[in-house]
Amino acid sequence: MIQFLAKRLAIYVPMLALMSIVSFGIIEAPPGDYLDDYVALLKASGEYDEGDAQRLERRYGLDSPFYVRYWKWVSGVVRWDLGDSLEFRRPVNELVNDRLAMTVVLGVFTVVFTWTMAIPIGIISAVKQYSFIDYAFTFLSYLGVGTPNFLLALVLMWTAFSVFGVSITGLFSDEYIDAPWSLGKIWDMFTHMWVPMLILGTDGTARLTRILRANLLDELGKPYVETARSKGLSEWRLILKYPVRIALNPFVSTAGWTLPTLFSGSLIVAQVMSLPTVGPLLLKALQSQDMYMAGSIVLILTALTLVGTLLSDIVLGFMDPRIRMGA
Repeated sequence: MIQFLAKRLAIYVPMLALMSIVSFGIIEAPPGDYLDDYVALLKASGEYDEGDAQRLERRYGLDSPFYVRYWKWVSGVVRWDLGDSLEFRRPVNELVNDRLAMTVVLGVFTVVFTWTMAIPIGIISAVKQYSFIDYAFTFLSYLGVGTPNFLLALVLMWTAFSVFGVSITGLFSDEYIDAPWSLGKIWDMFTHMWVPMLILGTDGTARLTRILRANLLDELGKPYVETARSKGLSEWRLILKYPVRIALNPFVSTAGWTLPTLFSGSLIVAQVMSLPTVGPLLLKALQSQDMYMAGSIVLILTALTLVGTLLSDIVLGFMDPRIRMGA
């Protein structure tokens, strides 16, 4: 197991370094930069000063080669000094910290909801294949996959406001939006969390249900299941002890992608529902070519993907000896 972990860690470090270069390159790929837009805005307002533009260019290293700008940025990231946002004129880490925490909390809640719903539904659908309950869950799964999350958000928001007269946008009540953290604010956040959790978890629940159903049906037809059944093992004990454990492997292997997928895929939902997550901040940074903000958020997304994949590999290694033995 130690050798298995060492191999995974040996892959993780250079991959993260490579993806940091790619992330920074993608952000800088569009022509121009934030300074171009800023200068155009100053010229339009009649407040343009050539000296100010040059000072900004030197301060943010916009007149330096690509590798200099990259090294300046990535060396700061290691110290969690993400540079200054050109758009907001504030340190990026101040802008990202609270929103990143909200994003991770929402993502964890959504993953727990998704697994809690998808695992029992997938097992029941496979065991009761071609029954009424299987057809019902299949219909709901296709409906969940085919309905965009932002459309579901709009429908729920309209229904809540028109029928019940309440607004379900955001993660806090009005009195807690700018209030300091307290037990009351945390409880208020949890009371608002279930709506975006339900919206974001619908698609993932539907997809994972279909995956588990297909994998479990494949396992139920194998000889070892018939052998265990012939020895008198009760049906549900047999199913939960052997086939389900193997059918859950894809769940674990894709768990590492779930959090960054929610992180990026919730951008439109976050815009629609005014959620204080990192998604809208990334969109704003990309629109204004705020390279330090955008590059830092993209790197965080990449790091979440790699860390999640590493954790998935470790859990799979404990669950399935074939994986850690390379069989």
